[in-house]
Amino acid sequence: MPFQKITAEKLSHAVMRQIEELILQGILRPGDRLPAERELAETMGVSRPSLREALAEMQESGLLIARAGSGVYVADVLGSAFSPALVRLMSEHERAADDYLSFRRELEGMAAQRVATLAGDEDLAVIDQSYRRMAEAHDKADPEREAALDAAFHMAIVEAGHNIVALHMMRSMNDLLQQGVLYNRTRIFTLPDNRNRLLQQHGQINDALQRRDGPGARAMVEAHLDFIADCLRAQRLADEHDQLARRRLNKRS
Repeated sequence: MPFQKITAEKLSHAVMRQIEELILQGILRPGDRLPAERELAETMGVSRPSLREALAEMQESGLLIARAGSGVYVADVLGSAFSPALVRLMSEHERAADDYLSFRRELEGMAAQRVATLAGDEDLAVIDQSYRRMAEAHDKADPEREAALDAAFHMAIVEAGHNIVALHMMRSMNDLLQQGVLYNRTRIFTLPDNRNRLLQQHGQINDALQRRDGPGARAMVEAHLDFIADCLRAQRLADEHDQLARRRLNKRS
């Protein structure tokens, strides 16, 4: 017979499943701190021993990490899909940045088209809020802040697509950017003309998504990432010219 006896699920297992799902969906992110034990047990409606059992098992599996005197956190290892050896290789070869932007162009273009047609109103509201934060920060001319908000805007689009694999791949790639492995994203925001064009492009992407224009949103995302690729090539050329000029100056000195 294909049927099996039904058994009641342990409370600790139910706690684990809920936390695991929040991690998988990207709601709980690497480095996020869980609420205090008493608060979390009350919120989930379970006893503290059941909660402790669940948290201990998740720590043993590597999903959570306890820090003495601080609390329990989502493990940072969840945000890394690249081995240290591969990260080192990427940092040493310019083609990695080109391939990164090409991959993002495909991934985010498809995500934007999917979001425009299938996302809920709340998903679109989160994206719109991310764009408005960029617009508010624009006049302050803070490249690091603008680069961080840029990353948040793009992550909001991928998150709204509700594709778990795409979400975690995008998050891992953003980690490489934050480490400066592929290229210096902040540097792109240092030129006023770039900053203005980038804000305009993000506005066009947001407008297309809010109109639920799938093909338009995809086209805007692809055009935006093509512009980033052009900026990166221009940066490389400028760096080469600066290096050559320094060598000439040193020789004449």
